[in-house]
Amino acid sequence: MRLLRKIGIFPPRYGPEWGSGGIFGLKYHRETLYFTLAFEAKAYFLRDDGEKIYRFELVGSKPGPRSGGDTYNAVETVDEYIYFGGWVHSPASKVSRENGRTIPFYNKFSHVHSYNTEEDEVRLLWQETIRQKEKWTGEVSEIVYDPVNDRLLLARADGHENLGIYSLERKGGTPKKLSETPGLKGCILADYACFDLQERRVDGEGTKYPPLVVKGFQCLDLETGRWVKKPIKAYPEISVDSHDVLTPVSGCALSAYHRLFHFVRGGVIVGNPVEEEGEMAFIRLFDFYPSNYSPARTVALPVGGGILVPFNAYPEGVLHRDLLSGAEQARWPSLIVGPSVLLYITPPVARVVAVLGARVTSMERVGDEILIATNTCPNLYAHDATSVDAGYRMILSFPDSLLLSRSPPVLFKIKGYLVEDRVWGGIPVYGYREATLKMRVSKENRLTVYSYDFSLPPDKADETTYTVKEGVEEVDLTAFKGIVSFKLEKKDARFTAKIYMQ
Repeated sequence: MRLLRKIGIFPPRYGPEWGSGGIFGLKYHRETLYFTLAFEAKAYFLRDDGEKIYRFELVGSKPGPRSGGDTYNAVETVDEYIYFGGWVHSPASKVSRENGRTIPFYNKFSHVHSYNTEEDEVRLLWQETIRQKEKWTGEVSEIVYDPVNDRLLLARADGHENLGIYSLERKGGTPKKLSETPGLKGCILADYACFDLQERRVDGEGTKYPPLVVKGFQCLDLETGRWVKKPIKAYPEISVDSHDVLTPVSGCALSAYHRLFHFVRGGVIVGNPVEEEGEMAFIRLFDFYPSNYSPARTVALPVGGGILVPFNAYPEGVLHRDLLSGAEQARWPSLIVGPSVLLYITPPVARVVAVLGARVTSMERVGDEILIATNTCPNLYAHDATSVDAGYRMILSFPDSLLLSRSPPVLFKIKGYLVEDRVWGGIPVYGYREATLKMRVSKENRLTVYSYDFSLPPDKADETTYTVKEGVEEVDLTAFKGIVSFKLEKKDARFTAKIYMQ
């Protein structure tokens, strides 16, 4: 593609935020390739015969450089329009080093824009800010087109106020709240629009930032306007290995095979939440808690009749750990247990088709090419603000024959003091000629291997238990064929495990 020759590596540049944003919202529509470069707040519209760069100057009323743009891939296409949303600091504020590295949120806006591919014109459809120092209005993290009512549905969960599911007319205006329940990601399933369901955390100070953990699903009947809500009572009850998952943070959503696939930290929730008797199941995938390895801040791409989804090694992390001492969720977020992978799901098979670096932020298929946006650095946590976007960001192009190629070599390394006696893993070994678990144990123990595939509806996992003695032990995983997860009977702080696949 000639237009890809316009894109090189985006090195670190001015962009006051937390760590690194990335390339978000990749969308090819009517011979135009769109993406937003966050945190530099630049929206690109590329054609073979030219380019347009929009710097979010329509947001806010004050001059100055912007930062932000989008970090959740909030983009949709309808007719000649590309609709893109997210958030932006307009103008950007200087990083403060008092009480940790922070920036104020007085100028943080949520937004929705449209780009007319025929007229090469950007319009601001809506913007909103609450003008507070330490709080912000709900970011737009998903835009879903409602074809029945010809409107846009906006998911908003990342923020402190004005959270929920909203509708916005395509010509712009004031969004209408349809659901009070926060939702981060969603998609169309039959004639419903389904979003994750999250709980607000409320204390004596009022509503606080929601944890973005999926507690269930809320689905809007596009014909009647009726909401169907299906909470998840307990993850062990729906898990194929009958065990819990900690912090299943919402990642990305897609419908296929007349089912909802909602990818979360630790795996994927799959099923039909709109049917009264519809069953949801949790399939563990790349669960390495407390590592932040997850499908957060990325997309699931329908291609070849299957689903291509990244699980990222380093989507979010911590730079100044001392400022977050005592916060359990921040103990080990920067731990890297393995590289990022692209997982291709064609039920009942799930197979690794690519191994990459720190994280994949967006993907799109153009002709017979798959575009993959990558970033070398994570989105950081509170008190880790930086004056520049610290990552090297670029767009890779792979032929779609990647999906038919042999699975590439990969290594995962686990430590016992992290996983303790919980279930971990969910590693697809299908497609590998060799897959070996090599572990070092400090005392006699029992290791259970759970094996399962991606059948729809999912089957319960088979269990195989090994007695492991002090020293080095190996388990041949190729005999299991599908997906494997693991559990030690007794905690072993000095336990280490390496999974080699080639």
